[in-house]
Amino acid sequence: MLGIESSCDETGVALVALHEGRAVLEAQGLHSQIAMHQAYGGVVPELASRDHIRRVVPLARQVMADAGLDWSAVDAIAYTQGPGLAGALLVGAGVAVALAQAVGKPTLPVHHLEGHLLSPFLSADPPEFPFVCLLVSGGHTQLMRVMGVGRYALLGETIDDAAGEAFDKSAKVMGLPYPGGPHLAALAVGGRPDAFALPRPLLHSGDLDFSFAGLKTAVLTTVKRLGDLDTAQRADLAASTQAAIVEVLVKKCLMALKETGLRRLVVAGGVGANQALRAALNAACQRRGVRVHYPELALCTDNGAMIALAAAMRHQAGLDRAQAPGGFGVRPRWDLAEQGAI
Repeated sequence: MLGIESSCDETGVALVALHEGRAVLEAQGLHSQIAMHQAYGGVVPELASRDHIRRVVPLARQVMADAGLDWSAVDAIAYTQGPGLAGALLVGAGVAVALAQAVGKPTLPVHHLEGHLLSPFLSADPPEFPFVCLLVSGGHTQLMRVMGVGRYALLGETIDDAAGEAFDKSAKVMGLPYPGGPHLAALAVGGRPDAFALPRPLLHSGDLDFSFAGLKTAVLTTVKRLGDLDTAQRADLAASTQAAIVEVLVKKCLMALKETGLRRLVVAGGVGANQALRAALNAACQRRGVRVHYPELALCTDNGAMIALAAAMRHQAGLDRAQAPGGFGVRPRWDLAEQGAI
């Protein structure tokens, strides 16, 4: 399966095969637009779309060459249909459909979050169904009960800012460069997580929903109160912000595991690469006899491998989405649990 990902600011192309039930990454290529968007402090949709146009075909050629395969070996071409930036999605969808027509292969549209959710199946320690999944990508924070491919039930989600947005927006307030989340995490290593008493929104709500807008506001208020932060203060504030986010995520995961009675947790999405989150979840789950699975670090951010994998697993399960030959559409807003992924 060839997978094309172009939902935001990474252009990803990859070849994934299923061998005796195990997913194997044959080859992949990835181009990040971070350097281009840094000057603007965030993703500029039009620039993102234009850069995808420049990158996707050369990446596809590179991946096929790296795998040492010709197009006869490819069973289908998958692409991200949504959610994401409309223009960026259209680039990947258009190239996938045109390429499929040229080489006589079918196309398979994929939900971006389903790609993240299934990405740990490409790891050295793949999970088994069923499990609870914490989806923590840039604009999404959700807890899902996953019973199998295409069988997802929403347990809880953020009612405002996602965890990734809290990382990025707090980092921006602290004067850190884009993308802020990884810079904040790196800075937090040298700080004290108890230096600032920041809120843990909905920590004791009794449900599985999240809210991080209040935390972001508290960070902004702290920066305004202190004025110019010195190096130690910035590190302490970064560590305190990270600790607040991690504490909420860990508690809600444990609640979801208890409510469902499941003993396996999958963490997927860009924030899943955060080392403080991994350490806290590993420790908490080990005490409770729960297995935790993550994607490989290189597959936490957006990539073509997760799109190819999701398409391959859906195909194997007989869940291909119907699509007329040569036709395509994108879905910038697309709920994983309610709009066609089950």
